[in-house]
Amino acid sequence: MPERDSDVWLQVVSFDHPDVQHLVEEVQAYYVSIYGSPDNSPIVDGEFASPDGAFVLASDRTGPVAMGGWRRRPDLIEKFEVPVAEIKRMYVTPRARRRGISRLVVAHLERSAAAAGVELLVLETGTLQQDAIALYESAGYERTIDFGHYADSELSRCYAKHL
Repeated sequence: MPERDSDVWLQVVSFDHPDVQHLVEEVQAYYVSIYGSPDNSPIVDGEFASPDGAFVLASDRTGPVAMGGWRRRPDLIEKFEVPVAEIKRMYVTPRARRRGISRLVVAHLERSAAAAGVELLVLETGTLQQDAIALYESAGYERTIDFGHYADSELSRCYAKHL
């Protein structure tokens, strides 16, 4: 059953859902436009599936407008000393920005991850994505140790939030 908030609804879907893949293509084109290349961090089939992850699609009357997922990161437990999951592929299409949709998606991801026993959510974002940085910081995420595919990049910023 989709979760609704006024004119936007959230639905848990698989990462390979056609609407998700359309938004993935859109966000990859955005990364190319600002960084010169797509995000090539690996995503493994099924890693956003319950109980080790979730993926959510936000839609409005015009169609899909946002997405985001979380995936468990057992490889990071030693670094953070608690059950960890990573937010990945968080994106809002330009025509739907500044409507609070990203906050709805992040809140849903936090609730579903906490319900699955995750104690810490982490994420990577880029220095050229100031809106994303502002969103995460205003939602209580704080800078943390560098991790992941872009850990050595000066353009990468890592954040974490205890749930």
